[in-house]
Amino acid sequence: AAPVPSDGTAGFHITESADGGSFTLVSPDVATCEDCLRELRDPGDRRFRYPFITCTNCGPRYTITKKVPYDRPTTTMEAFTMCPECLGEYTDPTNRRFHSVPNACPACGPSVRLLSGGLSLPGDEAVGEAVRLLQRGSILAVKGLGGFHLACNARDALAVERLRERKRRSNKPFALMARDLEAVRRFCHVTEAEEDLLRSPARPIVLLRKRPGCALPEAISPANARLGFMLPYTPLHEIIMEGLELAVMSSGNRADEPIQIDGEEAGEALRDIAEGFLVHDREIFMRTDDSVAACPRGCGGPVFIRRARGYAPAPIALTKGGPEVLGAGADIKNTFTLLKDDQAVVSQHIGDMENAETLGFFEEALRNLSSVYRAAPAAIAHDLHPGYFSTRWALRQRGCRLVPVQHHHAHVASVMAEWGLEGPVIGAALDGAGYGTDGTLWGGEFLVAEGPGFRRAGHFCPLRLPGGEQAVREPWRVAAAWVGEVMGEDAEEHLAELGFFDRYGEKRVRSVLRISTLPEFSPLSSGAGRLFDAVSALLGLCDLNTFEGEAPMALEARVEPGVGDAYPFGILPGDPFRVDFSGALIRIIGDMRAGTGVGVVAARLHNTVAAAVLAAVEAVSAAAGLRVVALSGGSFQNEHLLASVRAGLEARGLAAYHNRSVPLNDGGVSLGQAWVARAVLRAERT
Repeated sequence: AAPVPSDGTAGFHITESADGGSFTLVSPDVATCEDCLRELRDPGDRRFRYPFITCTNCGPRYTITKKVPYDRPTTTMEAFTMCPECLGEYTDPTNRRFHSVPNACPACGPSVRLLSGGLSLPGDEAVGEAVRLLQRGSILAVKGLGGFHLACNARDALAVERLRERKRRSNKPFALMARDLEAVRRFCHVTEAEEDLLRSPARPIVLLRKRPGCALPEAISPANARLGFMLPYTPLHEIIMEGLELAVMSSGNRADEPIQIDGEEAGEALRDIAEGFLVHDREIFMRTDDSVAACPRGCGGPVFIRRARGYAPAPIALTKGGPEVLGAGADIKNTFTLLKDDQAVVSQHIGDMENAETLGFFEEALRNLSSVYRAAPAAIAHDLHPGYFSTRWALRQRGCRLVPVQHHHAHVASVMAEWGLEGPVIGAALDGAGYGTDGTLWGGEFLVAEGPGFRRAGHFCPLRLPGGEQAVREPWRVAAAWVGEVMGEDAEEHLAELGFFDRYGEKRVRSVLRISTLPEFSPLSSGAGRLFDAVSALLGLCDLNTFEGEAPMALEARVEPGVGDAYPFGILPGDPFRVDFSGALIRIIGDMRAGTGVGVVAARLHNTVAAAVLAAVEAVSAAAGLRVVALSGGSFQNEHLLASVRAGLEARGLAAYHNRSVPLNDGGVSLGQAWVARAVLRAERT
């Protein structure tokens, strides 16, 4: 490293910050440290039970930062003048709170208040009453670090069901906060890697396997083999959880809207859900939801489901620099990415771009991070889908080069960006759907990717989606159309025997079979997610996707361990080749007729898809002479699939890489878009 230039003074000292215009990093928020926790629990300490205790080693960072440099006047702590004791700590180089920007105490810092049923209670009284309300079954909106949570007692089935009904959450799992790791272990298996992740300073929600006979209400995580647990990460959470073993801590928002951060706005938005509000007066400048991660076995470490609090906006190091570029991301699980120098700054989870509120959050976060990192993108990369909010937003921008990037190319490129892979590589991108270069819906893709370009070497045989988007919501339609295509004239007989006529009505099933033959009403999709959808519906596990991936998750939850065989599949020659699962469908129907257990069928289907991916990758490897494989896409969040494919590739001597720094799902697409756009600009300049 280059030596730091001297200013002519002797010794070490901290001077007032100045805006030098350089690339300055903003730290993610950090969970309360052990030193602060000891003081929080010490009746003799002046910060005993103070909900905003912090020091230089912990506490809020990104969520309170208005601009850089990170100093008291440039954060939301500017509103609080330190008392003499806090100021003494802040200016004492020997003190743990030396230059701790959020430093405060009960005499001079932020405070909490409970608003419930006409009551307005301050301080410790507010927190104590909030705990009593939760214990008695109330739903509270709790203002935390990066936004509000909707909280209730996780042991209270009626409270959980009431929260689900009021939030219109359907079957999407709720997140849980546990008092300590021992409480988590009572309900879930916890590996050493999962324990490390739970206890890490980032404190994400970690997806864990339920223990047999888990005694928690089914409404927390319906038809799901996992629970999402986190440990307390703020002093306020620590105090609340002293009185509760477990609490639901769901994002404090209305359906499909960003998490609430302002007390008055939350009071309006959440008044029909919450029965009380535990608020505080420290402003949240940048809303940030909880991160979600998992530790799939045999996959080399944790993977993100959602990257946000505790991680964003920490940059991802790239192997080389280049022009500044913005990746606008996808519409589901949106993030955006700014490339500056040799760093990729990926935003926190924005959400699904379905409304003006989420688009407003996107623009709010983009303005903030562009300002903080002084980014002025020379190009904006966007998805090919003309209907995406993110695409339409990009097309409205003026004075900036636009670079369209195919969805699955972006998935593969995100892995290349993370791992410094220049290519060419074999890309296996499996997800629900993405707009293809031919105008059809792709999703089970085998690409050869290098720099700015790619070639589609192969894909899953497409399935019909009767009714288009309606078939994505109602996967039984995909199943019926697939049976119709494979079984021909015998389709109705098979569907009747499989119970489709009883469940959906004979007239309705026949109507779906008819429209499945009409291309104008039944678009084709090669999406891997649609294949899992169809089998989940065939087995009667899920016939309605109330949230993205529900049917595949229900199918994965039923996989029976120890099943090693698979169904037949074929690879149909061509350019691109096609992976045909019609043989698997015939055998699945046979198994169902024979009374084979659902868990065995689910396991065989997963083994089949893994075997098909391996065969397809081997075909590309043999034809192109490539030995490096990049795995990405939401379907690889399926632990069984990811672990099986990785193990198979390594057994064949192929180098396997998958997303680790960004989610495998569409939350990682923006990184790939930006990486491709930079490669395009770089290629044009050479």
